[in-house]
Amino acid sequence: MPFLDWVNKNQAKEIHRDVPYHLLKQEAIFGNSAESLLIQGDNLLALKALMPFYAGQVKCIFIDPPYNTQSAFEHYDDKLEHSQWLSMMYPRIVFLRDLLTHDGSIWVSIDDKEAHYLKVLMDEVFGRNCFVADIAWKRRDGAPNDRKIGATYDHIFVFAKSNTGSSKKTIAEEAFNLMQRTDKADSQYQSYEEPFGFDERGPFRKVDSTGNAKGGRYVESLVYPVENPFTGQEVFPRKGRCWVYKKEEMLRMVAERRFFWGKNGTGTTPMRKLFKTEAKAGMAAPTIWDDVGLNQHAARELELLFGEKASFETPKPEGLMKRIIEIASNPGEIVLDSFLGSGTTAAVAHKMGRRYIGIEMGEHAQTHCVPRLQKVIEGEQGGISEDVNWQGGGGFRFCTLGEPAFDPHGRINSAVRFATLAAYIWHFEIGEPGHQVFDSPLLGVEKGTAYYLLYNGILGDRRPAGGNVLTHSVLQAINDILPHTGPKVIYGETTRLGMARLAADNITFKQIPYDVKIR
Repeated sequence: MPFLDWVNKNQAKEIHRDVPYHLLKQEAIFGNSAESLLIQGDNLLALKALMPFYAGQVKCIFIDPPYNTQSAFEHYDDKLEHSQWLSMMYPRIVFLRDLLTHDGSIWVSIDDKEAHYLKVLMDEVFGRNCFVADIAWKRRDGAPNDRKIGATYDHIFVFAKSNTGSSKKTIAEEAFNLMQRTDKADSQYQSYEEPFGFDERGPFRKVDSTGNAKGGRYVESLVYPVENPFTGQEVFPRKGRCWVYKKEEMLRMVAERRFFWGKNGTGTTPMRKLFKTEAKAGMAAPTIWDDVGLNQHAARELELLFGEKASFETPKPEGLMKRIIEIASNPGEIVLDSFLGSGTTAAVAHKMGRRYIGIEMGEHAQTHCVPRLQKVIEGEQGGISEDVNWQGGGGFRFCTLGEPAFDPHGRINSAVRFATLAAYIWHFEIGEPGHQVFDSPLLGVEKGTAYYLLYNGILGDRRPAGGNVLTHSVLQAINDILPHTGPKVIYGETTRLGMARLAADNITFKQIPYDVKIR
């Protein structure tokens, strides 16, 4: 597979390994639930902070990164040199990939300036076999007057977390929901008059009963006469065509009045009736979306919310986000947007009963996103509210990035509590976030190995240093209170046990902080 190269790419590929781990500092809880999360801070640092708790847990990611348009927006520095932009995107895409569930997907909105470079970059991070689609979203009514050929759409790249390799579909596609049916799609089903009147089974749409027999696809057994039940005339497929049904099935369907022969019954090529009652509850999504709202609609939504002209140049309409979220997730699952902007993704996810994580760096996290989500909790009726019968409720936590968990010398920040470090170590060792409550030295058992943490005096008074050192008495307490007969991995400040005793008890000792800090 070809790869994209740019200045400082090698450094960009290693950035995610060296990003310092920061604590999340809870500032406030809004509403009556704290399952969702709004974070103010650099999204690279915030994504790293989420890893111990949310890696492999996010079902749908939507991001609308700065488009690198060489222009200046009020709330974004969108004037990055091309290589810098790619270096900015690479580590973030890596973190986002790792946060996805195995059947999750990421949707990235981008324009022509960087789209094709981003596609190759994402091919490298996700794998080309995880590419799902390039959706063209119509974002404006007409071309700009200052161009001879003006862009009216943006790309939305869709990638899956994984592909089994045994199917043309990715795992995410298998999990996708059908798109909500549109009025245009339903309008294809009509009641047509026939010689006996109208079919009592209701409206239907007409489907061709023949297929192309050219190009080596001719099937002799699918060319046979069928009797028109109204005229008695024997009819054959048109020249170059064949029936799409075997003769026995075709005759059965004729007897069951499954074909439309025209108002007067004189048709020579019957059309199959596909009744509306037989249609799927939803419909497959096309790759051209011109029915989910434009930038100007989104700007108007914000103006109605805040009582002033939108300060974002290219906000996304709630209808666009509704389409993505309904396809890629289910109620209760997590939706993430690490370039939250005006807060549209979080607002729509909230109204649609999803949990969400939104990350935004600027002050508008507080001046726009928080107030917008508060309005959602109160039951605001803009955007998609009427479509989803939104009545208000729910809540979210607002957090900022706290201090780094480790200082430049690798020492653990005193603000780090036991449960936080335990979650970090579990993820570090197992590669998956822990769902257990971390409130005892035994963090859990994985593949026969038990993992223990001695920190913050979790064993109480046992000296020295409140049980943070692995001594004979601490080991005895562990064996008495939290026994495990298999291998043990024990984290602590230091150990007073010799190598022979550790080996005899099948213990691998790891020292805090040196064996904890991300390597």
